[in-house]
Order: sequence, then structure tokens, then C-alpha cells
Amino acid sequence: MRTVLVAMPFMSADRPSIQLGLLRAIGAGHGFDVGTLHANLDLAARIGADFYRTIADARGPLIGDWLFAVEAFGEQAPDPGAGLLDELGITGPERDRLLRARAEDVPALLTDLAGAPDWADVQVAGFTCTFQQNTASFALARRLKAEHPHLITVFGGAGFDGGMGRELLRRVAAIDLVVSGEADTAFPALLRVLADGGDPATVPGVARRDRAAPPAPPHRDLDALPAPDYHEYFDRAERLGLLPEAGSGEVWLPFESSRGCWWGARHHCTFCGLNATTMSYRSKSPQRVLDELATLAGRHRTLRFEAVDNILDMRYLTSLFPAAADGRHDYELFYEAKANLTREQVRALAHGGVTRLQPGLESLSSHVLALMDKGVRAAQNVNLLRWARYYGIDVAWSILWGFPGETPDDYAEQAAVVPHLAHLQPPEGSGRVWLERFSPLFATARNRTPQRSYRHVYPAGFDLDRLAYFFDHDPADELPDEVYAPLRTALDTWSRDWRRDPRPSLTYRSAPGVLRIDDDRHPDSAGAYTFSGPIAEVYLACVDRPAGLPAIYRRLRPKPPGYVDEVLAEFTARGLIFRDGPLAVALAVPAVPGR
Repeated sequence: MRTVLVAMPFMSADRPSIQLGLLRAIGAGHGFDVGTLHANLDLAARIGADFYRTIADARGPLIGDWLFAVEAFGEQAPDPGAGLLDELGITGPERDRLLRARAEDVPALLTDLAGAPDWADVQVAGFTCTFQQNTASFALARRLKAEHPHLITVFGGAGFDGGMGRELLRRVAAIDLVVSGEADTAFPALLRVLADGGDPATVPGVARRDRAAPPAPPHRDLDALPAPDYHEYFDRAERLGLLPEAGSGEVWLPFESSRGCWWGARHHCTFCGLNATTMSYRSKSPQRVLDELATLAGRHRTLRFEAVDNILDMRYLTSLFPAAADGRHDYELFYEAKANLTREQVRALAHGGVTRLQPGLESLSSHVLALMDKGVRAAQNVNLLRWARYYGIDVAWSILWGFPGETPDDYAEQAAVVPHLAHLQPPEGSGRVWLERFSPLFATARNRTPQRSYRHVYPAGFDLDRLAYFFDHDPADELPDEVYAPLRTALDTWSRDWRRDPRPSLTYRSAPGVLRIDDDRHPDSAGAYTFSGPIAEVYLACVDRPAGLPAIYRRLRPKPPGYVDEVLAEFTARGLIFRDGPLAVALAVPAVPGR
């Protein structure tokens, strides 16, 4: 029995699907003939990689799903014209290109994919769906079922978690089976049952229209899982001209060292809808991670790896990363982590190969961070940006607003401090928080309704409340947009200044009893400061990590607390220290590299 696992648009074309790669390896390990099809690459090659990327990377309206809705639902499609584009105000060449893609490129893609002769020998087609992959997958499944009625279609992924999957199974005729939750065990068990002619709904986590089995518990032994197999992605990408020959070294290859979220299991960040049914945290052993990276590097000729983990296992800081820094591993790694990392921990990441980090940094206000239930303070976020800059780690972060309980002062204070942070990496974006299914905010949101673009994608009769992942709502005590305008302006200036050559800088050098700070953050106020004695000691008390006032008082004895307060106030007024309630953290980073 042959199975093909498919990744449809609009999954990113810049890297392979770890879902496909892992399930292919699992299926093969159980003796099944399992292939993969990164069909998203075909559309990227057809419409151009840059145009494809603008759609795949967009958050918000479901333009990607809209493009495939007519092919997915035929005459039932709710918006065969351009209603969504009208609603979004998309005009000119962008509008023309989207309409041409819908009318010409999408049907041609589906014709080519469904017309491939290999499908006659395939018994099972599996589709993984996360965000804007649903309608593209429905459209291809519809074509395949029409040409090959024997074909069994199986759907899964984050887009089918919980009630979303049940509603789509109920309404989409091209779906035969749905797998809910992690598929590591369910997938090979399902293939075995199908091969033996049994009832697939007896497999934990598998549903058919009239019957479903509850999911099995999350997979615990991650070390027992095989390394993903990405051969088909690279072969296809090179054949389509999306990668040059031997160009795999430019791809950040997905790998997995943990699942779930140890912080979310204790304090679920209020806006996060990830890990809907699999929050419990599990991780691979450090040696297993190193072995897998070595396997993938040798197999796919790349040293760049992107962890798909939602949060870093803190034990890796004293195990995995020191082992990776032994001089025999020259990997470039991306990880997500919690932002309350110390200087020593950031150094361990950098020495272990981490060059890109997403630290869950979404505000510079401790009050707003508390509303998010992030478990960090603004001073810790700023400190993370300092040491990431010093150790050469690129940080992906953003500023969010729109949380119940926030105040105008929360954003006025952030806008006021932003100019002092010009030497640190700015956020990649900013905006109002979105409402995701499975998040704590979703459970308490007033008057929530599916995000408006769902109406342009799914036909009448589909229960959008059950199938949608993104929602609009009426936040309690919502602040007007003008409250955020000064912060947005300050962030724009920060991003513009960061592109200067040379970049803004704020550095310090010290020796016993003396401190020099060179300030090149803003050309019109560049200069240098030299401090000595107790004044220097106050600053140096805050350079490694945010320091509480009692700790600074103790360090400066016998100087009275009032003296320390005056010095801190002057440093703060000059933008050399960031104050966060009882905490103070120096903003300058060491001038001497590598320490």
C-alpha cells in the first residue's frame, strides 16, 4: 500500500515540512511505502518565490485560502468575484496579480498535480494543514477523489485540532478521515488498519464521519522518533529552480528537540493558542539532539537548523550547548526561548551555535507583560536585547498591544524609553494582539466572531464558530488607536536608525574605580562620559543583570540609599539606565568583545 503525504500552499517554500519529513520516516520505519509531495513548491515556482512569500508570511485576512476557495468548493464558494479584495481595499497591480493567480495559476497547479500518473498507484493521500493550507488541500483532494475514487484522504495538523477538525470532516466531502493530535503513533497504526481492511475509527485519534476514537496521550519518548527525511523537498526545489544545485546549505532545516511548553503548562500566556491539546512538555536527550543534527547535516548537506520547539529546554544550557561548543560542531541554530535569560545563558547559546533567537518578547512594559502572564519583567527583556547584541544573536521580537486592563501610561512610558534603546535590535513589527482559538483570551473574549475573511472562504452551512482559528472581538475597556500612535512612531524611528551604517552603539569600559561610556546612539548627541568612585560602582552594579535597589544599596555601603537614588536618577535621565519599578539595568554593553 502506497501513501503520499502532501504539503499544499501556503506553507513556507523556504524550508521543508517537518510534519511530512517525520511521518515519512516513521511510516518507513514500520515497513510502509510512504512518499512526500511538497506541492507548495510548485505554486512558488509558478507565481514567483517573492510573490508566494508575501502571501505565505502574511498574518490576518485569509488571502491564501481565498485564492483556492473556488477550486475547493465550486459553485458553493461564497466569493467567486473579488469581495475580499474589495473589503481589504486591495487595488492596482496587487489586485490584478491576485485575481490572475486565482483564475489561472491555481487551476493550472491543481491540473498538473492531480494529473500526475503516480496517483493511480496511491491508496492513501495525507494532507497536513496549518493555517492557510486548508482550501488548497481540499481542492487537490477534490480533484484526486474525482479521478481516483479508491483513494482514501486523511487530514490532520494544527488546523484540525479539536472542533475545527470535526466541523471540516462534517462538511468537506473530499475528507475521508481526520487524525487529531500527535500522529507519531496514530499514523502507522492507521496504515496498518487500512492495509488489513479494518475500521480506521478504532485507531486512537482517528475520526470518520460517523465515529471517532479519542486521541492517545501525547508521545513521551521523543528519543525513539526517527530523524525526518527531507530528500523529496530538496529534489523538488532544485528541479523547480527554487534552489541551485548544492544549494541546500542555504536552507534552515527544521528539527525538533522538544514538544509542548513548560511555561504554558503552568502559566498559559493569555494570547497564545499553540499546543491546543499537547501542552505537556517533553524533550529529547542532549546526545539524541546532537546525533540527529549530525544525521541531518550529513544527509542534506546543511549546517543551519531551525528548532520548531515552542520553548527551550533550560537544561540544554548546561548540556546540549556546551557539547555543541566543543570545536567539532559548527552549526547555526535558531531557537525559541523565554526572555529571562542571564548573560551567562546567552553566552552559552552563542557559543553553542545559536545565531537566531525568538525569546517571546512582546512588550517593554512590566504591567502589560503581567497582563499577558509572560512571567518576565521589562527589565529582563531589555537585558536580553543587550546581551544578544553583545554576543551577536539576531532576535526576532515584536510589540503587542490591546490587552484588557492596559492603560495609556503603559504605552506613553514605552514610547519615552525607545530612543534610549537605539543601539539594541528593534522589533520586527508591532500591532494589536490577535485572538486565537485555545488561548486564555479566547475563553473570556466578549462578542467574539470569526475573523471577517472566513466569510469569503467557506460556504454557507459551514459553522465558522467551530472551524475558525482567528477571531475578532470587542475588548473590554479598549483603548483608542491614538494611544498607541506615539509608540508606533518611536518604533518606526528605531527601525530606521538601526539601518544606519555604522549602527548606533552604547558601550562601556571599566577598571577598578573608573567607568567610561561611549554614546553613539544618536549623531546629534554623541559623546562620552567618564565616571569614577561610587558613581561608577552604581552603574557597574547593574551591568550584568537587572539589579534591585536593596542589592545596589548593599554594594555601595556606607553610602546612604539617598545617594544611590540620586545617581540612578541621573543615569536614567541621561538614558544610560533602564528603570523598571524596583529594578535598574544598565543599557550600555561592553566595548571589549567576546567576554
